[in-house]
Amino acid sequence: MTRIPPVTRENATPEQLAAYDEVAKHHAISNMKAAALQSPAAIDAILQWYELFAAVKPWLGERLAILFCDAISRENRCELCASFMKKEIVLWGEDPDNLKLDDRDATVIAFGRQLARDANRVNDDLYAKLEKYFTPPQIVELTVFGTLMIMNNLFNSALRIPLDDALDGYHVDPETYFA
Repeated sequence: MTRIPPVTRENATPEQLAAYDEVAKHHAISNMKAAALQSPAAIDAILQWYELFAAVKPWLGERLAILFCDAISRENRCELCASFMKKEIVLWGEDPDNLKLDDRDATVIAFGRQLARDANRVNDDLYAKLEKYFTPPQIVELTVFGTLMIMNNLFNSALRIPLDDALDGYHVDPETYFA
């Protein structure tokens, strides 16, 4: 059960309604966004994920950006985000538990997992692999994109944001998916 009531058009304050309408111009109002709309500043922070997603896609690729977010969400045990990422991966025709990864993919996924596990322990070997594939500006974008994914994970888990109906059939089993 969610800890935060969702903002709807019917229950929104004037300030929330203005934010709701602005968000709805560009995004579906998911359960996460409906909860974050309790605070216009919070929804603005959460929406930064989409800007970074757009920034990394040209050089990282959409597939690897989603796999990066999946790795972070798994490490953080975020059911909502992991279910969303699983849906994306499955819709591509891939099995999230048996991915075909090259060294670049594996490096990005390892970086995502380490960011979520303990960013203080991103070791020199892993960082050297990142430098092999990415420029300093790209590493900065990837790191900020990852931290925004972590923020989404923590928000959804701490506030017990329920899965959206669109994720029916993709819900991850925490006992097996996060093992």
